[in-house]
Amino acid sequence: MSEFARGVRLGVDVGQVRVGVSICDPDGILATPLVTLARDLTSADDTVPGDVAELRRLVAEHAVVEVVVGLPVNLAGKHGPAAVHARSYADRLADVIAPVPVTLTDERMSTVVASRRLAERGVRGKRQRAVVDQAAAVEILQSWLEAQRRRT
Repeated sequence: MSEFARGVRLGVDVGQVRVGVSICDPDGILATPLVTLARDLTSADDTVPGDVAELRRLVAEHAVVEVVVGLPVNLAGKHGPAAVHARSYADRLADVIAPVPVTLTDERMSTVVASRRLAERGVRGKRQRAVVDQAAAVEILQSWLEAQRRRT
């Protein structure tokens, strides 16, 4: 199997209101929270939404080699409206940050797991809502990194 290519990666959890972003070290060992972006749903179709522009800036700033976007597959393994929305977002992002690749990965339950972990640490209510998207992005990227390690 091919060797894991070194480099910083971003994990992205696309929501209707916010986008959670995580980042990993160049060796792909640990994903950590980076930022939560507000979705820009007001931009015209021919312009780059503010959240996507900010992701482009983060990709450049951190010399990112790949962006991993969570694809919310439902428990039955089907792609519902949320998956269609995430795929559309990933396609738009890929156009804006090319040639940096955008990879979709199954993110079933990432927000649920992230919420549970935050609650276990005593982070609840408004404080949890403020960071749950970043935590979900960490779950997405960390799971993907571990899957890559198992393959190599």
